[in-house]
Amino acid sequence: MKITVLAGGVGGARFVRGVREEVRRRWPEPASGDAHGGEGGEGRTAGDRPDGRDGGEASVTVIVNTGDDLWLAGVRLMPDFDSLLYSLAGVNDTERGWGRAGETERVAAELREWGVGWPWFTLGDLDLGTHLARTSWLREGETPSQVAERLQGRWPLGVRLIPATDTEVDTHVLVADPDAPGGERELHFQEWWTRHRAMLPARAFRQRNLDAARPAPGVVEAIIEADLVLFAPSNPVVSIGTILSIPGIREAIATTQAPVVGLSPIIGGKVVRGMADACLPVIGVETSAEAVGRHYGARSRGGLLDGWLVDETDAPALAPLEGAGVVARAVPLWMRDLATSSALAGAAIDLGVALGRPTS
Repeated sequence: MKITVLAGGVGGARFVRGVREEVRRRWPEPASGDAHGGEGGEGRTAGDRPDGRDGGEASVTVIVNTGDDLWLAGVRLMPDFDSLLYSLAGVNDTERGWGRAGETERVAAELREWGVGWPWFTLGDLDLGTHLARTSWLREGETPSQVAERLQGRWPLGVRLIPATDTEVDTHVLVADPDAPGGERELHFQEWWTRHRAMLPARAFRQRNLDAARPAPGVVEAIIEADLVLFAPSNPVVSIGTILSIPGIREAIATTQAPVVGLSPIIGGKVVRGMADACLPVIGVETSAEAVGRHYGARSRGGLLDGWLVDETDAPALAPLEGAGVVARAVPLWMRDLATSSALAGAAIDLGVALGRPTS
């Protein structure tokens, strides 16, 4: 069983932890060795499955959003990748929801004294160590995906993380500004998101270098060779949307023989986490589970989804979604802890198994 997940953000990290937990439950005996490849913690050896069916091996590959990445204070930051890395390694700060546990911020304070970086974007000392290691390897000529392999080799993650692309596709946001030429200006997504809390009305989201971007090595293969592809309940515009905008990835999803199942990031008309409600209107999509499902669309009708999970609160959306060609199910979507995240992952896997290979 090869499972490929498209993910970004803290919600994506929580869901991937649930996927890993559910894989361990269904394929319970880990292989020996490191965290990558046939001998890695990513694989599961043959054994009896809890549902009574034959055992086998399972692996999880995560294609990570890179649109939030940026250069700051001379170092390269990959926030979504690091959120997944820290969460899966069990070294994340569960109170804040981001960064490292036991973090200190002495270097950030010193940088502020020198007027370097963004005073409202704090880099923790442990986190800065990750950024410095990444930047050092990039300066030596390694690609972001090669650096990603080195970073995740430090801990037995149980999954493989691949940046969506090795090209820098940092997201910028076009906002209204009456004092700027033309009445608008661009700012990096992190400034719009973190400093302004998405309160500046956005007019457009623009990923740099998309024309030159290509999927990172292993990304297309992970999609084409998968037995199941999952869209995490991440932001449909700046997380999943950025991954899908990289030339070659949407096409791979459209043509893979694996069922494609997505999970709504919207519950009862409200975002589960983050500020997707500030992003969706920019692309003409209302903040609802049904609208986001329709936005992705049914593969049988030129879209991307075979199945779509919504919360029980949004059960009235099931019939319209089925009418749009998407097999929809209502399940509890709140990921309150590892158990609920695992149960949600299990519901997504079960729907994918029920769908089987697409017929068109």
